Amino acid sequence: MELLCCEVDTIRRAHLDRNLLTDQVLQTMLKAEDNCCPSTNYFKCVQKEILPYMRKIVGTWMLEVCEEQKCEEEVFPLAMNYLDRFLSVEPLKKNRLQLLGATCMFLASKMKETIPLTAEKLCIYTDNSIRPEELLLMELVILNKLKWDLASVTPHDFIEHFLNKMSLTDDTKQIIRKHAQTFVALCATDVNFISNPPSMVAAGSVAAAIQGLNLTNTDSRLSSQCLVFLSQVIKCDPDCLRACQEQIELLLESSLRQASQPTTCPTDTKSGVEDTDLSCTPTDVRDVNI
Repeated sequence: MELLCCEVDTIRRAHLDRNLLTDQVLQTMLKAEDNCCPSTNYFKCVQKEILPYMRKIVGTWMLEVCEEQKCEEEVFPLAMNYLDRFLSVEPLKKNRLQLLGATCMFLASKMKETIPLTAEKLCIYTDNSIRPEELLLMELVILNKLKWDLASVTPHDFIEHFLNKMSLTDDTKQIIRKHAQTFVALCATDVNFISNPPSMVAAGSVAAAIQGLNLTNTDSRLSSQCLVFLSQVIKCDPDCLRACQEQIELLLESSLRQASQPTTCPTDTKSGVEDTDLSCTPTDVRDVNI
């Protein structure tokens, strides 16, 4: 008897529902995005110990954890949204910032993953500096401060809507999508993008991907009118969108310069397993041509 072995992916991923890529859904998201935005000045008005560079450190750590665990692309931006919204309303001790970041990933993975991250695994990523009981207690605190409103609109949610409106091949869309998602993750770690609406960050990321990959000649709508087209979709000024794109490109250049320097990962991002190599730099950026 011949035995046939068939490897099956243990993690089930949902397929894209094209019925959700309608103009009605897009307009609903554009109206709802303002309700999901954090305060732009919480470092000055709310937080006494948390500084912008601390947010950068914990955000980079959260991105590395999400990459190491192969989370869905929308988990990290959603977790950062929870983190910013919590810091907008509740003062926090700086020694509890990593606990907040871990708990936000815990909540975001519950919202977006078929198999969410466990409290025990996230505690290992903190080098066991926090206990699962602390994380579960912090989960209730965050839910209370966010009023259980976890269905936030993030830049990731807009990317597919923009690509759906462009007459491109599936392969080209896949390239743009891949790089735009990377740019969205980069923006989520940078405090300067808190003041930008999610739709603008998404449109700027798509425009930066198109520009950087030299795809402006593949379609007439992606020529010099790309920014105008995207600004019309999200109903914003083209100059504002252009400024956002340039800001994303500068952030990318800075990231690439840091990646070119020999660095080592911080020990607190290790999972506790020997020879575990966590990514120290954002993925899929080296082949972008700025």
